[in-house]
Amino acid sequence: MVYAIDVRHGGDASTGEVNAQLYLDGRQHAKSKVPAVFPVPGGTIQVAASVFGLKRCHFVTAEGSESLLTPDIHSAEGRRAHFDFAHPSTSHGIGVVSLVLLVVGLVLLALQLMESLSLVPPVAENVGVFSSPVTLPVWANIVVGFVTGAASTERALRLRYNRWLDGGAG
Repeated sequence: MVYAIDVRHGGDASTGEVNAQLYLDGRQHAKSKVPAVFPVPGGTIQVAASVFGLKRCHFVTAEGSESLLTPDIHSAEGRRAHFDFAHPSTSHGIGVVSLVLLVVGLVLLALQLMESLSLVPPVAENVGVFSSPVTLPVWANIVVGFVTGAASTERALRLRYNRWLDGGAG
């Protein structure tokens, strides 16, 4: 028996719901809204999505041990896994760069958000006004947004997920 999971990240065209489909030997066996838990012989397959991709796609045995499912080589996650296998040093470097870019983007966002919130009159009166040490022009904020999105997408393709870095509870 060969099980496969298919998740369309854009969601259903009519409802917008993101669904996981479980295939058994090439035929659709079950479908569920994510997060999904599919019972299979010996345990369950658990699937959860984030804003940028899958944050969980594991087989969990009845005893509780977990193993990450191998992504299909034709999927974006599978191509990223193959690149990681074929070029581990380069892949590690890309992973480190994506993590650094993501952290820098989130720090810049936090500084700007703190400055904006401190300008609200009740906050300014009780806490004071915070002036961010970094002020970026609009074009730079747009670039930071795109770079941060790309870094999050790269982490999602490697099936790496951290709720603080990759989209909260999403």
